[in-house]
Amino acid sequence: MADIDITTGNEPLINRENNRNKVFNRCVSHQQDELQSFRKYLRWMCVDHSSPWTAILSWTMFVVFTLVVPAISHFLLACADCDSYHSRPYDSVVQLSLSSVAAVSFLCLTRFVSKYGLRRFLFFDKLWDESETVRRNYTNQLNTSLHIVSYFVIPCFLAMSAYKIWWYASGGSQIPFLGNVILSDTVACVMELCSWLYRTTVIFLVCVLFRLICHLQILRLQDFAKLFQIDSDVGSILSEHLRIRRHLRIISHRYRSFILCLLVLVTGSQFSSLLITTKAYTEVNMYRAGELALCSMTLVTALLILLRSASKITHKAQAVTCLAAKWHVCATLESFEIADGETPTLVARNSNNNKGNDVITLAESDSDDYGDEEDDLDNNNIIPAYAFSTISFQKRQALVSYFENNRAGITVYGFTLDRGTLHTIFGLELSLVLWLLGKTIGIS
Repeated sequence: MADIDITTGNEPLINRENNRNKVFNRCVSHQQDELQSFRKYLRWMCVDHSSPWTAILSWTMFVVFTLVVPAISHFLLACADCDSYHSRPYDSVVQLSLSSVAAVSFLCLTRFVSKYGLRRFLFFDKLWDESETVRRNYTNQLNTSLHIVSYFVIPCFLAMSAYKIWWYASGGSQIPFLGNVILSDTVACVMELCSWLYRTTVIFLVCVLFRLICHLQILRLQDFAKLFQIDSDVGSILSEHLRIRRHLRIISHRYRSFILCLLVLVTGSQFSSLLITTKAYTEVNMYRAGELALCSMTLVTALLILLRSASKITHKAQAVTCLAAKWHVCATLESFEIADGETPTLVARNSNNNKGNDVITLAESDSDDYGDEEDDLDNNNIIPAYAFSTISFQKRQALVSYFENNRAGITVYGFTLDRGTLHTIFGLELSLVLWLLGKTIGIS
């Protein structure tokens, strides 16, 4: 990252200097701005609130594509007396579900950016005292996040485009509100597709941003795990863990309302779909309920992005307890006696005097089975002896007790979002979605 440009006065977002009294203020995009492409993306999405004019445009686009177009589509363009292929009996559930989740996403994103600023919201103001690895990987992940949004939005948009084009081209609407039926259908089809694209993009954008912020905390935890591989004192380990724990609490506080609202809205949408499609004499097929199935898959996917990101960072944060306990055990035991068949085969200590190689690890034939699941935070390596040579037993025991009684993670009003919670919610949502797909396209 470049230093301050004297001629232009521009300053990079991530300051390399170790100045803890540095105050970060909002700034406009410039050549060294890591968020320049992201700011452009928000501007093209019309969710930029950096100026009064862009804020007015953002709110106008929100009202038009989230409220006005879905309402007109439902009340004016829905064909009540059409045949079974063109009738839309589930359009009310589709429009209400998608618009309500998009409204919550837009309001949360607007509040985040307006209150905290983009740099502070994405924790770029906290990166100046992180390691080079954390800064580089987080910046790369930010650039990748925009592609991740498109990976989820484009397939949904293409499927909806095919459905809407077929519906209008085959005579689903014959209202010449512009004087010509073909022109009217074309404008109506384009507006509905733009509304769908806008709402799904806003929903996935907020979810992917949460995933991005959680990824930063995972990078920090992996960097934190390296403290157990060197001769660190207990005070520095405790101080770093308290800093990470404080950041996790900040993330939980900012996103808890959005996570809870999304969970309630998506679950309510799934149950509503279940109730209206199980009525007596209800005809459910791909033509009538295809839009409902696509809406359900979109909302459930967005919810799972949130829950998986939260459970992953919670799992990593709680893995610190296991790492600290292993660190304490390795420091306490002076020798290892391995019984045949009871423990994995260990490789003897390297006779090399290089401390970086003085680590007991699993045999290569055993460790290959784990694939890429292991990292510095969660692995089966034995802590080297030089990492705890100057720390007393009482200090290590106190640190382990602290980790056992202060498990960090993402919480929603006191409830920890761990993998058990994810499995429960996933089972509920997936059962409803699969049932709906079975009714529409015959998946059993």
